Amino acid sequence: MRAYRAKVVEPIHLPERDEREANLESAGYNVFNLDAEDVFIDLLTDSGTGTMSDEQWAAMMRGDEAYAGSDSFKRLQESVNDVMGFEKIVPAHQGRGAENVLYGVLISEGDYVPNNTHFDTTRAHIVNNGGKPVDCPIDVDAEDEDSFKGNLDPDKVRELADEVGAENIPALVVTVTNNSMAGQPVSVENIREARDVADEIDATFVIDACRFAENAYFVQQREDEFSNASVADIAREELSSADAIVMSGKKDALSNIGGFVGVRDESLFEATKQRGILYEGFTTYGGLAGRDLEAMAVGLREAVTESYIESRVEQVAELGELLQEAGVPIFAPTGGHAVYVDAEKFLPEIPREEFPGQVLTCELYREGGVRGVELGEFAFPGEDRPQLVRLCLPRRSYFRDHLVHIAESFEKVAERRDELSGLEVVAEPEMAELRHFSAELEPVE
Repeated sequence: MRAYRAKVVEPIHLPERDEREANLESAGYNVFNLDAEDVFIDLLTDSGTGTMSDEQWAAMMRGDEAYAGSDSFKRLQESVNDVMGFEKIVPAHQGRGAENVLYGVLISEGDYVPNNTHFDTTRAHIVNNGGKPVDCPIDVDAEDEDSFKGNLDPDKVRELADEVGAENIPALVVTVTNNSMAGQPVSVENIREARDVADEIDATFVIDACRFAENAYFVQQREDEFSNASVADIAREELSSADAIVMSGKKDALSNIGGFVGVRDESLFEATKQRGILYEGFTTYGGLAGRDLEAMAVGLREAVTESYIESRVEQVAELGELLQEAGVPIFAPTGGHAVYVDAEKFLPEIPREEFPGQVLTCELYREGGVRGVELGEFAFPGEDRPQLVRLCLPRRSYFRDHLVHIAESFEKVAERRDELSGLEVVAEPEMAELRHFSAELEPVE
C-alpha cells in the first residue's frame, strides 16, 4: 500500500503516435534528447525527479540563504550525522559534484579504483583524474533469486592489487544499491569484507551511498543478523565501515537537487573542503540554495522511515511483477529503484553491436510514450555488460494505472519485435564514458 496521498497534481499528455515517431527521429534516437513535455511516463531516472513531501516544502520556506554559516547547512549537517553517521560533510550541487570533490582529491594519474560496479559518472570522474575504473562484481545469474547480487567480490580486488600493486589503488568503492548491476543490494557482511580488503591494501574505503536507505531495507528483509533491526539502525551500520561517502541528495535524500561528501579523516576533510570551494561553492552552501539544504535535511530523515521505504521498494516490485506477467524478461529479483529489462532476451535477433537495449528504449517510447534508459553497450561501450534497459521509478510520483500502461507498452513492442532493426551511432562526444547522454543514432539500413 502506498504510504502517501496526492496533494498536488500535474497533468501529463500522451502525444499521438506520429508525433512520437517524429520526436524520436529529431532526437537522434536518443531519449535524452526528447523534451519532457513529449514524454507520458518518465522512467529515465529517479535522480531528482521524485515528489517531495509537504514537510520538505514547508522546510524550504525557512531556507537561510547566507553565503557563510547558514543555519540551513547546520540542519543538514545534523541530519547527515543522525541518519548516516558522518559529522564532517562538504555539500555539492548533486552527486557528480560530490564525486568530483572526493575523487579529485583521492585519484591521480595511473591509479586503479575497484568498485562492485562503476556507474557512468563515477567511471567518468575516475578517468578524468587519470585513473582506471575496474569492476569487481560477484558472478551472478540474472535468473537466480540470490539475495545480494550487488555484492563486491573481495578476491577480485586482491587479484587486482597483486597485478598492479596495492600502492596504486588509493580507493576502494562499494555502491549501494549497485545501480549498474540492476539495482541489486549489497549485504552488510559484504561491506565489512570490503572494509577488511581496503585495510589490507591501505586504500580509502568509499561507499557511494545514493540509495543507502533502499539498500538498508533489503538488508532488513534478507540478512538474518538484521531481521529485527530498524531500517534507520541498519542504514547507520552499513555506512559505519566507510572512511568516506559520496551522496546524491536527488536519490535517498528525496530532493530535487543536491549532494555531499561525508568523511571521517581530518586531513581528507580539509582537502575536500578546499576542492569543494573551488568547484561547488563555499563550505556551508556548496552550490545550493539554503532551501535546497533544508529539503535534503528533511528528506534524509523521511527516507529511513519504515512506511516510506516499504512502499517505495514494493512499488518497484509491483512493476516487475506486471512485466513478468506480460512475458517481459527482467533481472530478478527487482532492485530498490528500478526494474531492469534484459534487452538481449527481448530482442534476440538484434546483435549487441547494434544496441538492442537502445532499440528497445526507442520502441518503448514509440509505442507508449514511456522513457527508460539503456545501460548496455551504448552506455558502457566495450565493457561487456548485460544489455539492460532500466525503468527507473521516481519516488512518490506514479500509481498503478501508470505501471499497467508500461506493461501494455511492452506488449505492443513484443507484437512487432520481428520488424525491428538495430541502430548505429552517427555522432558522439569525445569522452566515451558519457556518450549516451548526447550521442545520436540512426537505424541500420
